Amino acid sequence: MEGPAGRLHLVEQGTGPLVLLVHGFPESWYSWRHQLPALAAAGYRAVALDVRGYGRSSRPEAADAYRMLDLVADNVALVRALGEQSAVVVGHDWGSNIAATSALLHPEVFRAVALLSVPYAPPGGPRPSDVFDQVGGPAQEFYVSYFQEPGRAEAEIEPDVRGWLAGFYAALSADTMPGPGDPEPHFVAPGGRLRDRFPVGRRPAWLTEENLDFYAAEFERTGLTGALNRYRSMDRDWEDLADHRGAPLVQPSLFVGGALDASTTWMSDAIDAFPTTLPGLSAAHLLEGCGHWIQQERPEEVNRLLTDWLATVVI
Repeated sequence: MEGPAGRLHLVEQGTGPLVLLVHGFPESWYSWRHQLPALAAAGYRAVALDVRGYGRSSRPEAADAYRMLDLVADNVALVRALGEQSAVVVGHDWGSNIAATSALLHPEVFRAVALLSVPYAPPGGPRPSDVFDQVGGPAQEFYVSYFQEPGRAEAEIEPDVRGWLAGFYAALSADTMPGPGDPEPHFVAPGGRLRDRFPVGRRPAWLTEENLDFYAAEFERTGLTGALNRYRSMDRDWEDLADHRGAPLVQPSLFVGGALDASTTWMSDAIDAFPTTLPGLSAAHLLEGCGHWIQQERPEEVNRLLTDWLATVVI
């Protein structure tokens, strides 16, 4: 279908109320491969898209084209193009932020929202780049800051996309992530690379050769700039959403995170604030022994939580 920035590629399964699935970095619609048939079997029209910059969706050149407002506009356009008036939106990782902002700005379209791995934190606070510059301190650099300089991360990743992805997925998976005494994989040492801290020779149980082949082929074809441009738009988002600072998400909502995921431990204050920021929250689940790639690490459990929650949502 055509979105505001051009082509949006999607994969669809089932009939019934629309459930829009929004992936994160560095993934694609394929990260929802376990959820599409489960949601279809439960009576929903499940649609997983390639976010702009990924897969077979359009990849505008300008970093400014990846601001949150544009990604939200893509989601609204997709719902309309599918002939629907409303949808439940489900997001993982960056997709969680995109899903939350879609629901915040267009409650008339997105009647309910489920967030995986990354909890909702209302817009506002200090400028993001200033915050991330301080996270690492003088001895190391936070990965978000590392990603923000155009071309820098691409130079690390693109010569060996498959190897880099394998290491990145392993670094954030429960069964292969570095131990408590190992260097933190979210940081880069001075003059180093992010992959220097990835596990070597370890493959998470959820990641088969076929899975890795699919992801690698997508990014070998597209490059990483479109995906990384999301990180390069964060300060622009902060400015664009200034009028919504502190705003709660009032729709029916669900949160599911991994107990071993840095996204849930670093953002524990955001989870604690859910009674205020997510007043329509049905439940917040932290899956023990689970890492960041939650719908792939624990597909059956996530499918059950999603379908049980969806059964309570009227759209």
